[in-house]
Amino acid sequence: MKVQLQGQALRLRLDEAELASLLAGQDVGSQTRLLPGAAFGMQVRLTAEMEPALVGAHGQFSFHLPRSLLEPYVARLPCREGLHVQLPASGEDRLDVEFEVDVRDSVRSRGPHKR
Repeated sequence: MKVQLQGQALRLRLDEAELASLLAGQDVGSQTRLLPGAAFGMQVRLTAEMEPALVGAHGQFSFHLPRSLLEPYVARLPCREGLHVQLPASGEDRLDVEFEVDVRDSVRSRGPHKR
C-alpha cells in the first residue's frame, strides 16, 4: 500500500493483490520506521459500519472503510477516480481521504473497463 500525506489530504493506493486481501477480510497496511523507537503506520480495515473513520494515535492509524462504500467502487474498476471521503479532524478542520486501486495494475489484472 502506498500512503501519501500532504496537508489535510491523505491518499491510500492499493494494488489488486492488496485489494483482494482486503476483500477477503484481512487488514492491509504499511509501516515506516522513522527513528529508533518511532514509526508511522497506516492500515485499511474493511468494516460493516455505515460511515468511514480514521482511528489511532502515536503514529499508528487505521482507516475503517465500510464495505458498502467499497463494493460499488470495485464494480467500476479499473477507473482513474478513487473513492473520496471527508473526515472530521481537529477543530473545524477536515481530512480529505482518497482511496484508490492502482489503475495500471487494475488494467493488467482486469483488462480495460467495459462501457
